[in-house]
Parts: sequence; structure tokens; C-alpha cells
Amino acid sequence: MAVTWTIASMDRDITQDGKANVVTTIHWTASETDSDGNTGSSYGSVGVTLGSGAFVAYADISEDVAIGWAKDALGTDEVKNIEDSIANQISLMKNPITASGVPF
Repeated sequence: MAVTWTIASMDRDITQDGKANVVTTIHWTASETDSDGNTGSSYGSVGVTLGSGAFVAYADISEDVAIGWAKDALGTDEVKNIEDSIANQISLMKNPITASGVPF
């Protein structure tokens, strides 16, 4: 399986540098479920800047584009850390190292 990234929300400036509805922050989720139903997830936010790339009108932004922006802003190492953390959550569900409860 692979980690699935989705966009929960995006904050935007109504105007910025003469452009309308410029995304400034992306709120993302990343999750994975293995074949046994064990799940792991992470949620976060990352600031993005207009940058030098081609501007995309707010109404034309697809989720795939926004995910790409979020991952670019996070950087390769942080994306890997997030995905490794999710894999670790699933591993701990399969092979727990702690437990809670009472013996009575």
C-alpha cells in the first residue's frame, strides 16, 4: 500500500501582487490502511508562496496540484519522515509494545 495524501483546506489572500485568491497555507492529511485494516495518519499545515512558477487561478487548482505544492513546501526529507511515521504507526498496531488496562 502507499500513503494517500489529501487536502483538508487551503488559506488564501484575497489579493496578493495583483493576483486574486492566492493560496498561502495548505492543510493536508496523509494516511494509509494495510490489508489487515491497521491504519496510520498524520495531519499538518504548511505555508506556500506564490513563487516564480506559473500562477494557477484558485478555481483551477486541482487536489493533485495542491498536494504537489504541499509536498514541495515540506521537502523530500519531511515527506519521507511523515510517511515513515505512518508506517511505524501501522507496525505498532500489528506488534504493540505497550498495553493498558487493569488485571481485575
